[in-house]
Amino acid sequence: MPKAQFMHTLLAFDFGEKRVGVATGNTLTKTAQALTILTYNNKDQLFEKIEKLLTEWQPEALVVGLPTHPDGQPHAMTAKAKRFANQLQGRYQLSVHLVDERYTSVSVEEGDDALAAQLILEQFFQEM
Repeated sequence: MPKAQFMHTLLAFDFGEKRVGVATGNTLTKTAQALTILTYNNKDQLFEKIEKLLTEWQPEALVVGLPTHPDGQPHAMTAKAKRFANQLQGRYQLSVHLVDERYTSVSVEEGDDALAAQLILEQFFQEM
């Protein structure tokens, strides 16, 4: 008998210090779509906006892009993205998955953080 597949909604984030790209997708079709770009002045403002998205989309898990140098070595934003992922997990008690985003920024136009989040989520689905 074939194993039943369930659809789980995910939200993905391309973290930045002023903007965060957001995408949504589901595990059944393994498709993702760019959703929005959150701009913020402080972390409280950012997490308030994220909470509204979580209420609207009711995701089962979250995905955060992990930026590194092309050779895979960490840089300043690597630690900040990890901290952001830990804060998401701590605040919302959802599973948070980190995904190598080395090549997503090269693949999108400057400033299209929502599309970068979509590519991060698509990368996550490929690795599933």
